[in-house]
Amino acid sequence: MVTGKAKGEKATEIMFFDTTLRDGEQAPGFSMSVEEKLMMAGALCDLGVDVIEAGFAAASPGDAEAVRRIALETEGPTICSLSRASEHDIKIAAQALKPAGKSRIHIFLGTSPIHRKAKLNMDTDEVLAAIEHSVSLATTLCDEVEFSAEDAIRTERDFLVEALECAARAGARVLNVPDTVGYTTPDEIYDLFKFLIAKVNNADNAIFSTHCHDDLGMAVANSLAAVRAGARQVEGAINGIGERAGNCALEEMIMIFATRKDVFNAQINVDTSKIYPASRMLAKMTGNPVPRNKAIVGRNAFAHEAGIHQHGVLNDRRTYEIMRPEDIGLSGNALILGKHSGKHALAARAKELGFEIDDDRLAAVFVSFKVLADEFGEIADAQLIDLISGVTGTASAVWSLKRVEMRAAYGAQVEPFARVELEHPERGAVTDIATGEGPIHAAFNAVQHITGFTASVEELEINHVGAKGRTDCIADIVLRIDGQLFVGRSRTRDVIPAGVEAYVDAINRAAASLNRDAFGQEKPATDPGKTKDAA
Repeated sequence: MVTGKAKGEKATEIMFFDTTLRDGEQAPGFSMSVEEKLMMAGALCDLGVDVIEAGFAAASPGDAEAVRRIALETEGPTICSLSRASEHDIKIAAQALKPAGKSRIHIFLGTSPIHRKAKLNMDTDEVLAAIEHSVSLATTLCDEVEFSAEDAIRTERDFLVEALECAARAGARVLNVPDTVGYTTPDEIYDLFKFLIAKVNNADNAIFSTHCHDDLGMAVANSLAAVRAGARQVEGAINGIGERAGNCALEEMIMIFATRKDVFNAQINVDTSKIYPASRMLAKMTGNPVPRNKAIVGRNAFAHEAGIHQHGVLNDRRTYEIMRPEDIGLSGNALILGKHSGKHALAARAKELGFEIDDDRLAAVFVSFKVLADEFGEIADAQLIDLISGVTGTASAVWSLKRVEMRAAYGAQVEPFARVELEHPERGAVTDIATGEGPIHAAFNAVQHITGFTASVEELEINHVGAKGRTDCIADIVLRIDGQLFVGRSRTRDVIPAGVEAYVDAINRAAASLNRDAFGQEKPATDPGKTKDAA
């Protein structure tokens, strides 16, 4: 739970309505199976959202089954299904929601002139009658009803008041004022919510909700403005997915409230450390990686390359980080070594890789490092190890990839396998042959056998980049080891060694963090007394 108080005032509780599995999933390219939706609902439950909109039950038998399974197997949040303002949809939604501990039917109906004319072919009286009938029916079939005035932002204000009053009078306990097409601005939506909260009668037992789309890039800003004006429920999706340009990014709203307690006097009942796992699960399921520069959950959100920034973060991370990566479920920040990096970051990473370099040798390494960085842009650990070893003649106390051979399966009787050779200064060269579901998986298994680490791949991304007439493969990987996440990176000329080298890189980082030796076993604690006697 994160609480913010200003000037002794009682914090206002803000509810989070997650529509990843409905508005998010119905966007092109983001479809999920029933089992995937169920897994994602579990992640949302761990995060602590108040409402999970599990789907649009009347849209398809698959959606109805997803809503039913989530209602049956998910405890904690209110489970919701979207519904048009029709008896058919409402009854299907109610049937799917029957197993839920707490159920909500979310009824929507267009209220703007263009929706009334072009889509519904209804006049205002017919719209009001449909709202009254559908909401009244739904209140008899579920625990609570939410009504959304679709395209509210482009609806005449007086008629919008009538529509929301009608819904509240019929029993709706949540009145949603959506910016369906992402058209409004923060000032406009603030003024609208202030107006509606003051004018709508019969709403004493209802709360106002905001649902903003990101067509003009203002979904989060508009949602914040609505909250400042009195909205008590925020609707959004993990990673900001949704129709067209997407929805309000729920993780951004959560961390804004958590970080700026001085501005938003809000109480939110969420576990922020579950944000990153939920984000990566969604990206993996849908096959849509999170953009590097995405706020909160992008790979660069806690990454630093500029030398001045790296020096500051090494001394005190608060110099350039307003949130801790651990707050969202990451194991730490990342200092990216590139042409903008300085000696402090180079020395810190060299030490993590097991090199002890004095100042004179570090200066020589730094000169060569800058030349290499100008050529490649960013330097992976394997490149750095080769560079330091070549300049200083010393060896790193980590595993390095020396060779990998793979065989893919082309027939039913042929099993994929990989032969991997790693080298470590204490164990020397070690080779292992392993099988797997595919050749890459087999190579990862071989690395596990050699190093003694058991790891699961949370994310693997391989991109081709061109630099100065050559094309390289950059592999980024995230491994889960002992419940923690560790990242690895590699840059090579070929895709196969890139993925395996990134895997080894993440293993090395885990070994350093978890204090493991070359066999993957925990190192014994150093006894200061014995060390002194031996000296």
